[in-house]
Amino acid sequence: MKMKKHVKWLLLALSVVCLAGAAGCGSSEEEEAADTFSTEEEIVAEDTETEEEEEEVVEEVAPEGMYRSELTNEWISEDLKDQRPIAVMVDNEKTALPHYGLTQADIVYEMMNSTKNGQITRFMVLIKDYDSIDQIGSVRSVRPTNFMIAPEWNAIVCHDGGPFYINTFLENDYVDHFSGTFSRVDNGKPREFTEYILPGDMEKNFSNSSVDRNYNEYAPTEAHFQFASESNPVDLSEAAGSIACTLVDLPFPHNESELNYDEASGTYLYSEYGSAHVDPGNNNEQLAFENVILQKMSYSELDSNGYMVWNCLATGMDGYYITNGQAIPITWSKISDTDRTIYYDMSGEEITINTGKTYIGFVADEVWDQLVIE
Repeated sequence: MKMKKHVKWLLLALSVVCLAGAAGCGSSEEEEAADTFSTEEEIVAEDTETEEEEEEVVEEVAPEGMYRSELTNEWISEDLKDQRPIAVMVDNEKTALPHYGLTQADIVYEMMNSTKNGQITRFMVLIKDYDSIDQIGSVRSVRPTNFMIAPEWNAIVCHDGGPFYINTFLENDYVDHFSGTFSRVDNGKPREFTEYILPGDMEKNFSNSSVDRNYNEYAPTEAHFQFASESNPVDLSEAAGSIACTLVDLPFPHNESELNYDEASGTYLYSEYGSAHVDPGNNNEQLAFENVILQKMSYSELDSNGYMVWNCLATGMDGYYITNGQAIPITWSKISDTDRTIYYDMSGEEITINTGKTYIGFVADEVWDQLVIE
């Protein structure tokens, strides 16, 4: 009997030991599993960190001696960084054609210049690297509106006279201009179509005046445009109100301006008077733009002779931004002569535009519904 009891106690002790061992083994396995799970988490975290690192934007390194132009975002010589652009008034009467130097301009404004003569338009072209262009023009008279737009770029207006309506604008400290101080070219046309900016003309003007070639106290304090990176260009296809746009037919009855999208170059090619607008000073290249901005705008007639001024100081006005075969509706606002015009998408965010040249057209509110975008 005693031996049986001893065996029973021994068996019971062994069972307890086994149970304890089993519990111990289970705990070890759980810890090992936990360790394994923790390691997997760490691996996932490491992978996530790697992905995040891969998504980081690599800081752009400028080519030696170059910087990105504030007008186009293209790489240009760093020597030009402080140089103010010029805003050249270019006649757009058919007799003035062909124009020289416009394909090398950075920004081209087109707007009705008179309520007479079929509401003929005139160009104001902004050029940063003007000394590199052999011939610009022909140069023609200025209007009040131009002295309200050029200051937002701190640009020097180059023109040949203008109506007495410009006199009050010339008194503004932020307005700099050169008038009728450029070269005459014998091109067989009437005198009003013979003035051009030739090499040396700008230097002569600076030498004979107190106008500063470089940005002054009225220089822009913020970037005029928000530019997309060239590696990730603007795609408007998913934007609110986006429509396909391969043709912009502007309601300018006198010269019938038109922009046609060229998919191969990703630009809008400009034509007027039924023909491609080509530049004999630049291998007969056609005027082309990566960006097209249209502003719906009212204007005020100043007299019965056709002189007028655009009401370019306004807020919440309609417009379009067009690039890469797509167009979106926008709004625009400009507070003062020296404030930049800001363009907004339908969500109220400032638009981002593509690197390259920009066409800006003022379209009268009375003919806005005649604008063709398709």
